[in-house]
Parts: sequence; C-alpha cells; structure tokens
Amino acid sequence: MHARAVAATIIALAGTALLVPASEVQAAGTPERPPAVAAERPPVVVAHRGASAYAPENTLPAVDKAAALGFSWVENDVQRTKDGRLVVIHDDSLRRTTDVEKVFPGRAPWKVKDFTAAEIARLDAGSWFSPAYAGTRVPTLEQYLRRVEHHHEKLLLEIKNPELYPGIEQQILKELANDGWLDQRHLADRLIVQSFSADSLRTVHELKPAVLTGFLGRPTEADLNRYAAFADLINPSYGTISADYVKAVQAHAGPHHKPLKVFTWTVDDAAHARTVAGYGVDGIISNRPDVVREALGGA
Repeated sequence: MHARAVAATIIALAGTALLVPASEVQAAGTPERPPAVAAERPPVVVAHRGASAYAPENTLPAVDKAAALGFSWVENDVQRTKDGRLVVIHDDSLRRTTDVEKVFPGRAPWKVKDFTAAEIARLDAGSWFSPAYAGTRVPTLEQYLRRVEHHHEKLLLEIKNPELYPGIEQQILKELANDGWLDQRHLADRLIVQSFSADSLRTVHELKPAVLTGFLGRPTEADLNRYAAFADLINPSYGTISADYVKAVQAHAGPHHKPLKVFTWTVDDAAHARTVAGYGVDGIISNRPDVVREALGGA
C-alpha cells in the first residue's frame, strides 16, 4: 500500500508541474528553450512545368502527374501564337519539345510566334520525353487552366518572353477572367503571375492590382523597395541566395501590405532543398517535387 501511495503522489506532482506557466519555471532557474524550428511553416513545394521529371513539361499529363503525387501548386509558361492564341510552352521555339522539324521541315527556326494555334495543335509534344507520351499536345492556356481547376490545384503562371508579344498581359488576364480565375477565391491563394520582366509585372499590377505577382530574379537589396511597389514575391535561382538575402526580402512589404515572399528555383535534390529551406524561403520550385517533399520531412 505504501508503494502505491508514493506512486500516486509522484503522478499527481508530475501532473501539477505540467500546469505551471513556463514563465514560473524559468523564474525557478530552468534555462529558457530556444524556439523550435519545426514549428515554422515549411516551404510550399511547386511542381515546375508540372511534374516535369515524370511527364513532358507544360503538358496536361504533367499537371495530372503533379496531382497524382499530391502537389497543389504547378508552374507553367505562357506564350502566344501567330494568330493570337495563348499556349503553354517554355521555349520561344517549338523545336526542343515537339516534332515540329518533322511536320514543318522548311520553317526554321520554328518560333512559337510564327505558327498558328491549329498548326501547333498538330504537333507531338510527348514523344521527345517518352514513347509512353506519344501524341501529347501543346495545350492552350484555356485547356491548361481547366485541367488545373479539375484537380483543384493552384497556379504559378509565368509570362514568357513578353517582349515578343505586345499586350500579352492584358490577354492573359482576360483568359484568366473568362475561366473564373480572377474571383476572390482564386486571387486569395490560388494564383500568382510571375515574369523575368519587371515591366511586364508592372503592367499586370496596373491592370489588375488584386493579382499576386512574382519577379523572377535577384534584385539587389538596395533595389528591393522599388520592386516591392509591384511584386508580392521575389523568386531567384537557388544558387544566388543566402539566409541574409531571404531575410532582407521578407523585411519589405509588397503592394498588398504583406511581407514579400521568396520562391526559389529550380531545386531537384535533397541537399539543396534542405539548404534553401534553412534559409527560410517560402516556396521551392522543383521538377522533382516529391524529392523535395521527402527531404523536408513530408512537408
């Protein structure tokens, strides 16, 4: 009986100790613990051009693969055809990711802007990646948006080579509006428009101030205040940043009066994923998002 009484007393005292405020424990001489890093929000992982290590980049199957892997954010690139249609493709030439040389052998250098949407729709945009994707097409932006919406995903949309396509910003915004992507639900946390062109981003911000925008590149710390007037994110290459730079970016408030965020690219291995996460980045853009997620402990 004596042993049971002692045990009960110990348990009661332990339970009481859990109720003592931390400030009182520290006052009694217990060292203060540093804040737990694990409590911080992990970076968002964005599937670059869809899950492009596993399906042909910027295609609908790449969107599907990102969704199958469990990723809510996908990134894409938008350009314009000769007849004014918006298509999703990275290079300004069709040569690398389609069979355009075979279908249109006499039309080098096979620039996107020199082909109509109907001509581009004839091209195979999957066989270069794998025979399993033979017959995959270059999607229009409309098709791509609908597939992303089907999976309830979020979109990081890059305006590619805007200097080649005057007025493309207004046209993209119109397409986004037509497909329901400029309502409050999407604008809140499902859409970011980015570009390497500061002028293009300024145009987007002026035309539709509610849209979140990201500048692709690494402005100097002295220039960050200027970029914060029209960009909500600064998205540099992972090899160009440090913890100090990320902190400097996040110290500025963007056009929506919130701290600027940093999405870095393109991180495809565990070691670099852990490094940039340690810098405090808000997002990591990757061709292998599953590798990054595993490196960060399933984030």
